[in-house]
Amino acid sequence: MSCFEEEGSWSLSFSGSGFLGLYHVGATHCLRERAPRLLQGARRFYGSSSGALSALCIILGLPVDACCSYLLDMVKGTERLSLGVFHPAFAPIEYIRQKLEHIVPDNIHILASQRLGISITRWPDGHNFIVTDFASREEVIQALICSLYFPFYCGMIPPEFRGERYIDGALSNNLPFADCPSTITVSAFPGTVDICPQSSSASIFELNAFNASFQISTLNLFLGITSLLTPGREVVAHYCRQGYLDTLRFLERRGLTKEPVLWTLVSKEPPAPADRTWDTGPDRGQEVGLSLNWAVPNVLVKDVPNFEQLSPQLEAVLKSACKRDPRPWARFCLSWPGRALTYLLLPCTLPFEYAYFQSRRLVMWLPDMPADLWWMQGVLKSMTLGAYSRTKDKFLGLVKPAGHWPPPA
Repeated sequence: MSCFEEEGSWSLSFSGSGFLGLYHVGATHCLRERAPRLLQGARRFYGSSSGALSALCIILGLPVDACCSYLLDMVKGTERLSLGVFHPAFAPIEYIRQKLEHIVPDNIHILASQRLGISITRWPDGHNFIVTDFASREEVIQALICSLYFPFYCGMIPPEFRGERYIDGALSNNLPFADCPSTITVSAFPGTVDICPQSSSASIFELNAFNASFQISTLNLFLGITSLLTPGREVVAHYCRQGYLDTLRFLERRGLTKEPVLWTLVSKEPPAPADRTWDTGPDRGQEVGLSLNWAVPNVLVKDVPNFEQLSPQLEAVLKSACKRDPRPWARFCLSWPGRALTYLLLPCTLPFEYAYFQSRRLVMWLPDMPADLWWMQGVLKSMTLGAYSRTKDKFLGLVKPAGHWPPPA
């Protein structure tokens, strides 16, 4: 594409994907291996929710093993909970904040300003903001926390950023600048996106919501539920591999790779010649961007019996992260008898666990309690005045003054 010729003339945008955020890791790793120029020459990296974390990882230059371990560790921790995301111990914001405090350097606000764009939604009017300037390290972390905060799923009181309350950026702008032709969009949900899974559904209908396009299909319904509930670590690793394959398809269709890898995975015959010659040299002409090679096949993970040949590093990281704990007690807890025993003991254990974790959260909330209570008071006052005003207007509309009776005929 001609917009990829001049360095700094394109950007990347990552959608919110919840637990399927590892799809972005596979996509990013493919770009690093097959087309590093698209990452090195990008002007800005946008993201909402988990996509903002992927954009941050690119700016920090985190290796693929670190990116995989952070998300898969949270998946493993949720797997160990008897009720999954409904267990009182489930606290994704606390986990993510601890990881951010550990990995984010002191000069991140300098590295991220004008390069990182975080989508956040203001509460309660739902207005979207894309933050690109940061004054301190704490502002970067707080903006990421706001972009990840899904109401009622992560808590009851929205976090604060620059004196206002914000929630998940995916609720107002899930894919920033999706309609910009110079932006490479990445999404874990099938739709009209540059890099996304291909659905086998024949549905031609799409749902345009939250500034993103979703194909109306059972696959998208399944992925939407999976992104919020706890998928198995093997499921998350599967979509990481699929992100790699979908990115490779994007690169080959636009002639941004030197050899057609995907065709050799599904057929032993040489690929059909494209309408225009792919020039892979440094002086790639504009003709490369005038047409797409639609002959590039759509390859699924099940079509690649040995993914290690395609990306040895990514496969090694995923296999290592998905290994089960070999200790006998851990194996018993994950077995069917162990889970059955856990559920049978829930009436006895759940009240104590609920009391413990709620008390722990209360202690952690104490420093922020005055500001949060003041905000809650303002919200209740505003709601009360609004209800009173609407009730008064309706009542006065029913009782007309005597001077406003219509004149006699």
